[in-house]
Amino acid sequence: MNFLLQYGWIIVVILILFLSLVTVNQGTIDVITMFGKYRRILRPGLNFKIPLLEQVFKTVSIQNRSVELEFQAVTIDQANVNFKSMLLYSVINQDEETIKNVAFKFISDKDLMQALIRTVEGSIRSYVATKRQAEILLLRREIVEFVKEQIDISLEDWGYHLQDLQINDITFDARIMESMSKVVASNNLKAAAENEGQALLITKTKAAEAEGNAIKIAAEAEREAARLRGQGVALFREEVARGMSQAAEQMKQANLDTNVILFSMWTEAVKNFAEYGKGNVIFLDGSAQGMDRTMQQIMAMMKAKEMGA
Repeated sequence: MNFLLQYGWIIVVILILFLSLVTVNQGTIDVITMFGKYRRILRPGLNFKIPLLEQVFKTVSIQNRSVELEFQAVTIDQANVNFKSMLLYSVINQDEETIKNVAFKFISDKDLMQALIRTVEGSIRSYVATKRQAEILLLRREIVEFVKEQIDISLEDWGYHLQDLQINDITFDARIMESMSKVVASNNLKAAAENEGQALLITKTKAAEAEGNAIKIAAEAEREAARLRGQGVALFREEVARGMSQAAEQMKQANLDTNVILFSMWTEAVKNFAEYGKGNVIFLDGSAQGMDRTMQQIMAMMKAKEMGA
C-alpha cells in the first residue's frame, strides 16, 4: 500500500503523458474537438492533446482518391447508353478552414461518396439527354469537360477538387449495337461500290482514250502511206514519160521510125506482165488492130506534149 501511495502519482503522470501523445500519419490530418466543438487540427508527426478533454474527431486523408462508376443514361432519341468511368479527386488544400469543412460537411465518407457519385451521374445524364445516340461516341471529351465544369462548384463547397474524370467505356443496348454495326457495314459496302465504280470508269476512260489514240495514229499512218504511194506513182509516171520522150527524141535525131520503138515497148510490156504477174487478170487487145490503135494513142500523146512544149 505504501508503495502504491509513494509511486502511484508517477504511474498517473506516465498514463496522462501517454494519453496526451498523438501520432498522425503522413498524408493525413487529424481534427480535434473539445466537448464536441471543433478546436484545432494536428498535422503529420508526433502531436500533443489534452487527455480526456480533446478528442480526435476524424482523420482526414489529403491523398488522391479514386472511385469507379457504372451507370446508364438515356439520349434524346430514347437510346440507353451505358457508362463506365473513373473519378479522381482530393482535398483542395491543407488549410485549416478546408480541413474543417471536409471533416464536418458529411457524417461519414460513405455519405460523401454517395453524394459525389450521384452528382457525377446526374451531370452526365443531363448532358446525354440533350444529345442523339449517333453523337454520343464522338462527344467523350465534351462530356468530361461539361461534368468537370458542373461538379467542381459542388466539390469546392465540400472542400474537394476534381482531379480527373475518365470515361473508359461507352456502350449501347445489344439491339442498338447491332443496328450500328449494320449501318457501318452498309456504309462500307456503299463506299466500296463507289470506289469500284470510279475504278471501272477510269479503266474504261483510259481504254477509250488508248483506242482513240491508236485509231488516230493508224489514220495518220494510212494518210502518210497514201501520200507516199501517190508520190511514188507520180514519180513513176514522170520517169516513164521522160524516158519515152528521150527515146522518141533520139529516134527522131537518128531518122528512125518511131513505130519500131513503140512496138518494142509494147512487146516488152506484154513480156513483163507475163513474167511478174501475181495472178491478177489484165485484159490486153493482142490483135493487129488493137496494137495499131494503142500505138496511135501513144503517138498522139507524144505529139500533144511536143506542141505544148
